[in-house]
Amino acid sequence: MRHATLLLILLCFGAGPAQPQTLEGRVRLHRLANGMTFLLLERHQSPTIAFSMRFRAGNVDEFDGINGTAHLLEHMLFKGTRTLGTRDFEKERVLLDELDATGEALDAERLRREAADPGKVAELEAKLKKLSEEARKLVIKDEIDEIYSKAGGVGFNASTNRDLTTYVVSLPSNRLELWARIEADRMANPVLREYWSERNVIMEERRMRTDSDPSGALWEQFTASAFLAHRYAVPVIGWMSEIQFLSKNRTEEFRRTHYAPNNTVAAVVGDFDTARTIPVLERYFGAIPTQPLPRPLPCVEPEQIGERRVLVEQDANPLVLVGYHKPNLPHRDDYVFDAISALLTDGRSSRLYKKLVKELQIAVSVDTSGSYPGNRYPNLFVLSAVPRAPHAPAQVEQVVYAELERLKREPVGEKELGKVFNQLEADFIRGLDSNAGLAGQLSVYQSLIGDWRYVERHPKVIRTITPAEIQKVATRYFTASNRTVATLVKKSKPGQAGEGASAGPQVGPARAPSPSPAPTAAPAAPGKPAGPASPAPLPSPSTAPGVR
Repeated sequence: MRHATLLLILLCFGAGPAQPQTLEGRVRLHRLANGMTFLLLERHQSPTIAFSMRFRAGNVDEFDGINGTAHLLEHMLFKGTRTLGTRDFEKERVLLDELDATGEALDAERLRREAADPGKVAELEAKLKKLSEEARKLVIKDEIDEIYSKAGGVGFNASTNRDLTTYVVSLPSNRLELWARIEADRMANPVLREYWSERNVIMEERRMRTDSDPSGALWEQFTASAFLAHRYAVPVIGWMSEIQFLSKNRTEEFRRTHYAPNNTVAAVVGDFDTARTIPVLERYFGAIPTQPLPRPLPCVEPEQIGERRVLVEQDANPLVLVGYHKPNLPHRDDYVFDAISALLTDGRSSRLYKKLVKELQIAVSVDTSGSYPGNRYPNLFVLSAVPRAPHAPAQVEQVVYAELERLKREPVGEKELGKVFNQLEADFIRGLDSNAGLAGQLSVYQSLIGDWRYVERHPKVIRTITPAEIQKVATRYFTASNRTVATLVKKSKPGQAGEGASAGPQVGPARAPSPSPAPTAAPAAPGKPAGPASPAPLPSPSTAPGVR
């Protein structure tokens, strides 16, 4: 098996039998004088290059009053620069200044709440609309996207999560300088045009993805309940009450601080020549000034001292989430949780899938997320399951807890653990199969822990995990006092408990308890993500949900 795996890795990396190489010998790290880090990896199988640029700027870098700024800023970077996206920037600049002054005045009046002057609000709204229409005449809509498309680009996109903001695109190999020119311009000279209308777009996005989406609402309430103090409790998209008053000045300030070259990692993977590429990167990105970065987030989530439960009533089918606090990468226990995740839910032969879906048939699906909702700070191991009607969420919970107790009680067999290792290794290899996948993996780990070598180290460390270690980790973290449970149930009629609501079951034999009314837990601090995460080929970073 190991020989077959090695051959597959060599094929994926494009190295022939005569030249076996690991990533260690092929990835070139180049850091500009301003601190911007590039990871360069030549792969000449096809005449294309994948680019993945990550800013260490997520919603954990915000503070109360500006929640949602990182996500809004990501949207704004598609609007163009002083030379891209405009027909005449000098004329546009005058209109934008007036537009911004009007928008800020309108926000100030609205923030007076009950004391706001309706007439003044209406006047400012009309003026903002008129100025927006005039400014729009000077805008070339989606010009950057159009330029990339005409140049043969694919996958031009971006996302924001709790830890990072990411911009990606793949281009023909002869378009590397085009990428450098456009992305350096977006970093140094962005114009936050159409800010006020885009803010409304974000509000609608929140209505669609959270307020009107039962599962989105459940994840938000679940995460808010799991974190009392840490920034991970706040949804990436922000709270509606804050989104509608996000300040353009503060958004611009956030950009200057966090979109600094010394806070940026870019991976370039594909058909290019490193020696010729470095001068191009120096020319376009080297002049962008470095910035003093804010100090790291000092808050540490206090140890949980009792089970927390939250009930969300919606007109939707039931869903149950169970989360346990755990360390983030590169802690050794984080690797063990990757193995536990695969053991429980990776494939049709995994423990929870077999038990819940195939044998007992009390669930439609079951999944795990090993590092939710982020990776820069300690996070959660989350199990999610969709009960099969007419079975209650509490019945599913009971089986989940029984399987977790089994992990503590019984050492995992050698054959079963070997299968898990093979699955994780295969997932790892698939994640590196494309230029875009590899660029994403390199850039995310360099951004999160300052070391892209985690990509290669992960499968090696996984192979050293022992059954006793799995027992130890399961015993330490899978406790009732470290647990947060959120349940989505059918909205109740007057005088009735929500359908499927039940008290948290006690750990014990896998039998279905009788449903009984459950206590609801109000979130200690408001809410969470734009949607549930799905496990990524290579563990943690990709599991955190992002917003685009």
